[in-house]
Amino acid sequence: MRELRPCLKLWVEAEGRIVMSDYRVRLLEYIDETGSLARAAANMNLSYRRAWGKVKELEENLGFPLVQSEVGGPGGGQTTLTPAGEAFVRAYARFQQRMHDQLQVAFDEEMEAMRAVEPASPGAS
Repeated sequence: MRELRPCLKLWVEAEGRIVMSDYRVRLLEYIDETGSLARAAANMNLSYRRAWGKVKELEENLGFPLVQSEVGGPGGGQTTLTPAGEAFVRAYARFQQRMHDQLQVAFDEEMEAMRAVEPASPGAS
């Protein structure tokens, strides 16, 4: 049997509206790493407008700011995560890791049962 790997897409909703997902947390992580919404958007092949829209949508759905921006200055402006944004990103990352770890455990257990009845390879006699 070929090597199989379980995959999972996660997201969190509040009142039916997305407040975090793997895709969105990656955008926030890039903002945190680069200090720039424009660079974060470029890293994800998004337009600046779309990235800004995603951040604003999350903030509206959550009810608190995730980023803070400073405009202008000698090196241009910068965008950073708020303390609440940092805490939320870290909590979501821990949640992601726990879910992926548990997914792997459950998958391994089920595949162990499958191996007991694994069919013969095609062409084997």
